[in-house]
Amino acid sequence: MEEMEEELKCPVCGSLYREPIILPCSHNICLACARNILVLTPDAESPQSSRASGSGVSDYDYLDLDKMSLYSEADSGYGSYGGFASVPTTPCQKSPNGVRVFPPTVPPPPPQHHLLLHPGSLPPIPRNSCITCPQCHRSLILDDRGLRGFPKNRVLEGVVDRYQQSKAAALRCQLCEKSPKEATVMCEQCDVFYCDPCRLRCHPPRGPLAKHHLVPPAQGRVSRRLSPRKISTCTEHELENHSMYCVQCKIPVCYQCLEEGKHSSHEVKALGAMWKLHKGQLSLALNILSDRAKEAKEFLVQLRNMVQQIQENSVEFEACLVAQCDALIDALNRRKAQLLSRVNKEHEHKLKVVRDQISHCTVKLRQTTGLMEYCLEVIKENDPSGFLQISDALIRRVHMTENQWGKATLTPRMTTDFDLTLDSGPLLQTIHQLDFVQMKVPATPILQLEECCTHNNSATLSWKQPPLSTVQVDGYILELDDGNGGQFREVYVGKETMCTVDGLHFNSTYSSRVKAFNKSGVGQYSKTLVMQTAETGYTPCDLNTLGAVAWFTFDPSSAHPDIIFSNDNLTVTCNSYDDRVVLGNTGFSRGVHYWELSVDRYDNHPDPAFGVARADVLKDVMLGKDDKAWAMYVDNNRSWFMHNNSHTNRTDGGISKGTTVGVLLDLAHGTLTFSVNDEQQGPIAFDSMEGLFLPAISLNRNVQVTLHTGLPIPEFYTARSPEPPSSVC
Repeated sequence: MEEMEEELKCPVCGSLYREPIILPCSHNICLACARNILVLTPDAESPQSSRASGSGVSDYDYLDLDKMSLYSEADSGYGSYGGFASVPTTPCQKSPNGVRVFPPTVPPPPPQHHLLLHPGSLPPIPRNSCITCPQCHRSLILDDRGLRGFPKNRVLEGVVDRYQQSKAAALRCQLCEKSPKEATVMCEQCDVFYCDPCRLRCHPPRGPLAKHHLVPPAQGRVSRRLSPRKISTCTEHELENHSMYCVQCKIPVCYQCLEEGKHSSHEVKALGAMWKLHKGQLSLALNILSDRAKEAKEFLVQLRNMVQQIQENSVEFEACLVAQCDALIDALNRRKAQLLSRVNKEHEHKLKVVRDQISHCTVKLRQTTGLMEYCLEVIKENDPSGFLQISDALIRRVHMTENQWGKATLTPRMTTDFDLTLDSGPLLQTIHQLDFVQMKVPATPILQLEECCTHNNSATLSWKQPPLSTVQVDGYILELDDGNGGQFREVYVGKETMCTVDGLHFNSTYSSRVKAFNKSGVGQYSKTLVMQTAETGYTPCDLNTLGAVAWFTFDPSSAHPDIIFSNDNLTVTCNSYDDRVVLGNTGFSRGVHYWELSVDRYDNHPDPAFGVARADVLKDVMLGKDDKAWAMYVDNNRSWFMHNNSHTNRTDGGISKGTTVGVLLDLAHGTLTFSVNDEQQGPIAFDSMEGLFLPAISLNRNVQVTLHTGLPIPEFYTARSPEPPSSVC
């Protein structure tokens, strides 16, 4: 209950609420405090003229930035809004709760006949009065009803009463003038606690008072708590009880409000039904917040354990450091004090960070617990309309508090380890350079699954160091297996945290892992990531049934600089009269693959070459001139096969504009075959093809071709395809 006390204090006076009223912004304030912070606006100056006059800047200037009307946009019936008036430049103060409070201006003395008030009554609210919420600083002008236009928060008032009763050590007499004595009885009819002397003096057991029922104080406290609340009445029509709930304005309304038209077009629901609905919503929100509070308590235990662990690690680290420094005797004594100072500084820094986080979480948890206790007390109320007046605000507060307990809040900001050690190996002549070195090998890298992917037969992997790791990393080692569950092999060593591995087998499953290293050694492997390459090409068993699905383009990054790309890297030409080579961006090492190249331009009878090549093929000569390429070069009349500058199998039939050249790479049988306009060109061009091959062509400025991929195996090849071997690729 003690944590809830801050919820029950007025932001102006800092004391428990007395006759609280609800402002349109859903905040509460004592009725007396509301009168104390009223600000008068001059009658002679309109709100518009005051803003346009460019009066001096004051603490009130910001009020124009955040306006609120007693009327909601849906005409809730609270009151009228005439804009903001000029306000005096009185400095703002702070309440005991630390909230900014604007003191009232001193109004001119009213006429004498206005001072004739009944005893105990409050003076009338002057016209053009303005009130500013001390918590959210929203400001509004009161209408003719003044503060009576605000509904009373009977639920909050009931919670305050119960809280005060639970805090009271003993019930005191309510009629003692000095030093109230302990009450001995309570009159249920008068609702007053009496001590014996005051009972005999003020409540004698005779006359009409003889029929009153006197009970012990404890029983009277219970009966007072369980007594039914007064039925709430409409602030607009004081003789009418609240009977419905306006969904649009979010306030209880009476029958007369609906009849007079202020809420006639609004959606209304039964008061009891909305009471139960909002209680359910608040209970649900409290359950979620309760889980967050439980996590916060566990997190605080973790932080307190971290303090102890840091203390222990610090003691152990200092002992090791002192032993090393003493071993070096005089040569190390000049540096020992400085090194200890650094350790202590690191120690204090870690403790400060953790303790600050403990303090922050403790305060936030206390506020959360207080809000929870207050909400639970509100749920106990039996007044539907009173509950509905504050339920929306409480639900919002509970959701906002729950959102504040995010994962970042419940994560330690500091590790408990001291990632420094002293290397006692250097020679005496280097003692003046003695300094801390890394104590540990790097932490295990974390694979970033959302950035890891495969494309065709390439795999891209991404990783990072753990967030709290402070150990320096010199580089990383990425390893992949062979796609068949074999041994891992290194495919990358370097400082980058992302790597793309090309030339993998299609339709294969690869396992990958990564580890970090520094001068102290190599860290642990990351978790193993399993990746599947694309299902593409043909296996020996499916030549007659499936079509190739490998889609690729020409690769600008590996092409000769004279090559010109267009059509999303599917069309190429050249700006040189010499032959230049361009490769595809996907390599093949197994399966059967077929692609075509259409001749878009063919001038002056050049002889372009089509085929496959290794990644390190020469790029400034015709394809097939070196031992890294296998090609067919063709002119307008005939063609030849060429590998390592050896020309074979001259075949009649050339190309022209509009011709289609096909390339069929069958790695299941190790052969390379060519076609022109869907007819096979010569015999099988090359056999014993093994390894990784990339599509390739060479051309000069007289030729332009366009690449077509993802094509089915041509009929001339499937019709004569040899029997597949027993092994599966």
